[in-house]
Amino acid sequence: MLVSAVVFAVVAATLHAAHQLADHVFGQTDAQATNKAAAGLSGWRHLAGHVAAYHLVVAVMLGVTVWVLDLPVSVAGVAAGLAFSAVTHAILDRRWPVRWILARTGSEAFADRVAPICGMYLADQALHYGCLWVAALLIAAL
Repeated sequence: MLVSAVVFAVVAATLHAAHQLADHVFGQTDAQATNKAAAGLSGWRHLAGHVAAYHLVVAVMLGVTVWVLDLPVSVAGVAAGLAFSAVTHAILDRRWPVRWILARTGSEAFADRVAPICGMYLADQALHYGCLWVAALLIAAL
């Protein structure tokens, strides 16, 4: 049980760092960030490019961590965690699901806030972190 807990903690920390680098530096162009929620094929193409680049960064960082620390993870666990991350990341990055969640939780004004903070951005990031927590659990437990 302790080994699983340690693997979860290490994987969760890795996914957090990978998310920051992949979402804000290496895994998304300006065009993808601007257009990934657009209607039609163009929006889906930008979203697919971002999700693929994002998860390449995540997979590399996770792979290096597993290799360097000799973490006992299974192929099934890693596949499940990365698949869950990819699907949920794509859903959230269409933006309307984030707005829908905020509207259903009584935070419509927060969704529209842009200064001094952007409510949609903060909610998006919080939801991504929650999904990465589930991904880390899948990777550690399977």
